[in-house]
Amino acid sequence: MAVIKPFCAVRPRADLASKIAALPYDVYSKAEARKVVMENPFSFLKIDRAETQLDEETDTYSSEVYRCAADTLNQMIHDGEFIKDDVPCFYIYELTMNGRSQTGIGACASVSEYENKTIKKHENTRQEKEDDRTKHVETCRAQTGPIFLAYRYQEDISSIQKEVKQTAPVYDFTSSDDIRHRVWVISNPEMILKMQKCFEKIDTLYIADGHHRAASAVRVAKMKRTQTADSGRTYTDGAGVDRTSSEKQMNRILPEYEYFLSVLFADNELLVMDYNRWVHDLNGKDEMDFLEAVKKRFSVKSLPKAARPSKKGQISMYLAHRWYQLEKSQNIANDDVVENLDVSLLQNEILDPVLGIKDPKTDQRISFIGGIRGLGELEKLTDENGGVAFAMYPTSMGELFAVADADRLMPPKSTWFEPKLRSGLLIHQI
Repeated sequence: MAVIKPFCAVRPRADLASKIAALPYDVYSKAEARKVVMENPFSFLKIDRAETQLDEETDTYSSEVYRCAADTLNQMIHDGEFIKDDVPCFYIYELTMNGRSQTGIGACASVSEYENKTIKKHENTRQEKEDDRTKHVETCRAQTGPIFLAYRYQEDISSIQKEVKQTAPVYDFTSSDDIRHRVWVISNPEMILKMQKCFEKIDTLYIADGHHRAASAVRVAKMKRTQTADSGRTYTDGAGVDRTSSEKQMNRILPEYEYFLSVLFADNELLVMDYNRWVHDLNGKDEMDFLEAVKKRFSVKSLPKAARPSKKGQISMYLAHRWYQLEKSQNIANDDVVENLDVSLLQNEILDPVLGIKDPKTDQRISFIGGIRGLGELEKLTDENGGVAFAMYPTSMGELFAVADADRLMPPKSTWFEPKLRSGLLIHQI
């Protein structure tokens, strides 16, 4: 069963929520993050990317940066720019983009359930990024960016959300990218218990986005366990909790570091967009030779204008100022849950054998472009720099679940979720 825990969130003062809330730290370059903080001194990026407050030559991963993040957070709490709820709460977080809304539950998920794979992942983490967030959490003594979790739709959870959303939200603002954000607080113990009982019916949670933040939270928990054991103190270890009822879980005292900050969404609420590829060159081939190599592997049709793939198995390709539709041949079909992904199809049939990209995680000749940036971005990159671009059909939530359930991993950059959760709206102190 899935365990979620209410917590006393540190969150913005109501009049500052729109100024503090920021996109995730890793969607910005160093220069972009610095520009955001310069234009908006309240932006949470000054904590998530504290190098923006220091000299431009400062190493992003220096201890000075993490100390600056902790000092800034503590100062904002001291100055009343952040407040902290007096009792443990759940939080309803709704995001609306282009008239479409998705509603999640802000809560703490269990580190031990990550360890025992009740919470499943679908991609690996990079050591340097995991190290960065581990140091950030440890120094700030807080988890500042939520992990985006998904679960299979449950009507009873949806009913609770609808009931709560009949009341006035504590936050209601539209960010600069035209996303509307609304947040409600659930402090009623009976409703909290009801929500926990609903999640007890769920066998598995899935990390949709935030693998590095989840892995870093687990690493911090392991370090804290060791420190606690070395000090001679004892506590009930998260991995050994008897979770036969929500009442027992609520009354059991576990350190806050045994949980990590999350926002949980039902699968039918989520929008997965395409995650596209631009390869910087044609691996020594001219356009005609490359196109002929592709035609040996796919049915290729010229398109009159830019168009996204309309179904699984299709790939749109932009080459030498022209768009093409690539269709998967029947003899390429594969029942393997990873190999059957369209991103795997592209890797196995074009990127590796034709373009010489063996490992897309490390090859500097490939760039990944989120679908939110549109096909125009693929055209711009290719027209200005050469190479070839590929627009993908979005990976589905069903495919994500299937890969995770098989204890497998997707190729890098397989999913792009929109809209993005904001950091700084809910903070979990450990």
